[in-house]
Amino acid sequence: MSAKDMTRRRFLRTTAAGTTGISLAGPTIFAAAAASESAKPAILGGKPLRTGKSPSWPVIGEGDDEAWTNVFHARKWFNDTVVQEFEAKYAALTGTKFCVATNGGTTALQTSLVAVGVGPGDEVLVPPYTFVATVNVVLLQFAIPVFVDTDRQTFQIDAKKLEEKITDRTRCILPVHLGGNPADMDTILAVAKKRNLPVVEDACQAHLAEWRGKKVGSLGDTGGFSFQVTKNLCSGEGGAIISNNEQLIDRCFSFHTNGRERSKAGSFSYQHSGTNVRMTEFQAALLLRGMTRVEKQSQTRSENAAHLTAQLEKIPGISPAKMYDGATRNAYHLYMFRYDKDQFAGLTRDKFMRALSAEGISCMKGYSPLNKEPFLKDTLYSRGYLNVFPRDYVDKYFKNSECPENDRLCEEAVWFTQTMFLGTKSDMDQIAEAIRRIQANAAAVAKA
Repeated sequence: MSAKDMTRRRFLRTTAAGTTGISLAGPTIFAAAAASESAKPAILGGKPLRTGKSPSWPVIGEGDDEAWTNVFHARKWFNDTVVQEFEAKYAALTGTKFCVATNGGTTALQTSLVAVGVGPGDEVLVPPYTFVATVNVVLLQFAIPVFVDTDRQTFQIDAKKLEEKITDRTRCILPVHLGGNPADMDTILAVAKKRNLPVVEDACQAHLAEWRGKKVGSLGDTGGFSFQVTKNLCSGEGGAIISNNEQLIDRCFSFHTNGRERSKAGSFSYQHSGTNVRMTEFQAALLLRGMTRVEKQSQTRSENAAHLTAQLEKIPGISPAKMYDGATRNAYHLYMFRYDKDQFAGLTRDKFMRALSAEGISCMKGYSPLNKEPFLKDTLYSRGYLNVFPRDYVDKYFKNSECPENDRLCEEAVWFTQTMFLGTKSDMDQIAEAIRRIQANAAAVAKA
């Protein structure tokens, strides 16, 4: 199966398969081809630059199994003391006062939208270049996702275009720190303050990323994180909400546990309507263990990403995602760059990716334009939505949902995943060399 045919999560599961642990230091994890054969791309019959497996993920460290079996034998498998310990430590890690653990990143975001008051008839500003959950949580509230075009240089929402999308229906701004690269929070927060709008940060891919020295997710009214198995901190599934606003956290807590009051968590006292999206003790145990190594892993990714970027920036037609001046730390859940086929003798992106794959370097093309997904029309023209929004409003919505910069980005983007950056700098050298090799032989690769 080629990379272009893989969904993101299926791709990540495929590339993450391997042994139960990795070393973050030591010899390269891939075997290099002989220097005498390095000039000929593997897709043209040369020897691949890499052989062997990618770093395995999730990492299983010493003591992880014991932490998990301790929960098993304690027989308190529900949301209890281990979850509470995780919530306290995750709040401390992110520099916030409060944390509510959930069963997923999607439910963390939905719970946050409920807490800030998003409901039927409202509009929420979102980027079109993101995982579908960012939009689904808006739709679950019978609200409308209003797409703000992408800044192609950074792959993030273009915060300078927020104000032009605000109407009297706008209820919330939902920026995404895509791939772990912080969005322009200075501009987003300034617009939010001016328009008196809450900000719910989608930090699902951005564990430990920072904006001006503060962890992303801690700058808005709430921040949502995912611990799905591919994430930099993971427990199979799981999520968390962080905030410095105790009133909002009270609402989040109540919604995530069937409306119970936070101060009366074990009682049958109900403060609001809600649902059950609590985290289990098993997930929390895995996360507590993962937190013992997440900082070191993050540093390794950053060092390797910087080493790779220094080389890729010198290759015509390869443009690594830039960071805003306020972004003081990138989590590199994804390493993203734009590919210009005109600098590669017209070699299509799909064939460029196949050539990289032939060298033993896995890659993917990323998201398609979310604002053009057919399910949006199915949803917004449904009976339920037309009971909330007039048909002429929905008609106008689709006429005004064009995002031309995002359309272009979706044709140019190429991604590497976070596990590829847990190896060594020589692994980064191989990525750069593979791209140079393909460029030098682009015309021949295009004809192959």
